[in-house]
Amino acid sequence: MRLHLAATVSAAILSFSLPALAATEIQWWHAMTGANNEVVETLAKEFNDSQSDYKVLPVFKGTYAETLNAGIAAFRAGQPPHILQVFDAGTGTMMAASSAVVPVADVLKTDGVTFDKSQYLGGVISYYSSADGELLSFPYNSSSPILYYNKDAFKKAGLDENAPPKTWPELFDAAKKIKAAGWSCGFTSTWLTWIQQENFAAWNNVAYATDQNGLAGLEPKLLINSDLDVRHFQTIADLQKSGVFSYGGRTSEAKTKFTSGECAMLTESSGGLGDVIKSGVNFGTSTLPYYPEAAGAPQNTIPGGASLWVLAGHPQAEYKGVAKFFEFLSQTDIQVRLHQKSGYLPITMAAYEATKKSGFYEQNPGREIPILQMMGKAPTENSKGVRIINLPQVRDIINEELELMLNGQQDAKTALDKAVERGNAAIKEAASL
Repeated sequence: MRLHLAATVSAAILSFSLPALAATEIQWWHAMTGANNEVVETLAKEFNDSQSDYKVLPVFKGTYAETLNAGIAAFRAGQPPHILQVFDAGTGTMMAASSAVVPVADVLKTDGVTFDKSQYLGGVISYYSSADGELLSFPYNSSSPILYYNKDAFKKAGLDENAPPKTWPELFDAAKKIKAAGWSCGFTSTWLTWIQQENFAAWNNVAYATDQNGLAGLEPKLLINSDLDVRHFQTIADLQKSGVFSYGGRTSEAKTKFTSGECAMLTESSGGLGDVIKSGVNFGTSTLPYYPEAAGAPQNTIPGGASLWVLAGHPQAEYKGVAKFFEFLSQTDIQVRLHQKSGYLPITMAAYEATKKSGFYEQNPGREIPILQMMGKAPTENSKGVRIINLPQVRDIINEELELMLNGQQDAKTALDKAVERGNAAIKEAASL
């Protein structure tokens, strides 16, 4: 009896002295702010609470560009995160750094999952896959640019709040009327390079660059100084002078001009929906405008937002945790919630069908717009996407020239001609490295 009691006491003491096995930590570096950062934190917590083997630790690393640079620096220092959120412009950079990346298709196999692209939205999944169809990154927050408009501003200007402009000439005309009615600003746009150039080209079915916008070659030549491009940006430059258009910044800064009530119309990512809803603005949504004289327009938009890349350099066993997290994110109920709350596209067909079946689109007119824009037509060589090895650098060059234009220091043709010349030189240099 004493021996049994002693053994029991010893076992109890030993159990208290040995720490419980800690969950394997999975670092997720991201660039989400505002409402979308709240979504990141919630997803990580829900996954962590759903099991005890792995713990996803989300870490905010700044803007999209800053997050990409932080991930590259960390890999070179031998301390990479497991998961790195990379915006669409960084796709070419990541594809070129194959030794630093573990394809998501391979990661899923560590948990016995075979990737089946038929289960995902084709327009999204193809952008993040290799030429032979291998999934390279996980499309976490894919988006499409849409038009947001302030219904109160439309009513003040005598415009039909249920009939937003469909073409660029209609939008520019409405913006002038809104400004004349006393509103501070008629129109603004986030991401001039992504929305007003890359998606502008795809939606109007005109080429952004040679070699299928870089998908079919390493050294494409920019074609963003066409007559249509020059006309479009000269109009924007003229409207900037008169205060009808108001430039907000190179990325998503202009969103606050809409959510504050300053500007009446905004072209912005569908992923900006959460912040627009939180602002309390009486808003509506519509398709991205197009030019009616552009042959084939409207065509289809191309993915924006970002995907999750898995970096090399970790023990093989840890990638099983990454696979389980991606499987968690792919669950239909998770994708339905992400889509409905954030405005980003559902990445699985099951989530899209479930959302339609629930009546969500009937109750929320316009919320299906981003999907229909991207999936409505089969892509042409002009609208499969833009994949340039150093697209972030090219975007910076273009932004520099556009800002000089918007400041009245040069006209649109000069700005775009210089952007093409400098951008092509940068592409050539990057391709030779």
